[in-house]
Amino acid sequence: MNRTIHLILGGLLLLGCAACAGRDSKAPVAANNTSNQDAGAAGVKTPPADIVRADVSGVEIAAGGAAEALVRLTIADGYHISANPATLSYQIATQIKVEPGAGITASDPVYPPSITKKFSFEPQPFAVYEREAVIKLPLRAETGAAPGPRSLGAKLRVQACDDQACYPPRTLNTSIPVTVK
Repeated sequence: MNRTIHLILGGLLLLGCAACAGRDSKAPVAANNTSNQDAGAAGVKTPPADIVRADVSGVEIAAGGAAEALVRLTIADGYHISANPATLSYQIATQIKVEPGAGITASDPVYPPSITKKFSFEPQPFAVYEREAVIKLPLRAETGAAPGPRSLGAKLRVQACDDQACYPPRTLNTSIPVTVK
């Protein structure tokens, strides 16, 4: 789908969700947007595409062994993302899902401690990540896993907000480089 159509559809999702939820335009809203593209249309403020970046260092693991991948999230100044678990029911918690591959499986991620902050669009403070957050991802290699490099696909879902409002969630595609020794 080209960028213009994507922007229009994202804006319609954002506006439709606000209407369904009965919230005013300053209240946080969530929409279903599972791409790396900005969501928004004319008149709807959209955040920069690079508010959240995910970086993963390579992991070495012995066949039959375990290791931990670190998924480092960098959040642009002036923004935050909802923590996991999220404080309020309408917030989209930061979440990573990893696809198993070639003898490697991931266990439940360990999300970092959050900070609690108050924002102008919500009377209740809530749990967020700012600047940097590191998700620990336990990995296990099967006993018979063939040696060599491989890559595990991962989808990171985040909802970025500034001090005025939250934006539609995004799913960032990344990969985890793993070398079996």
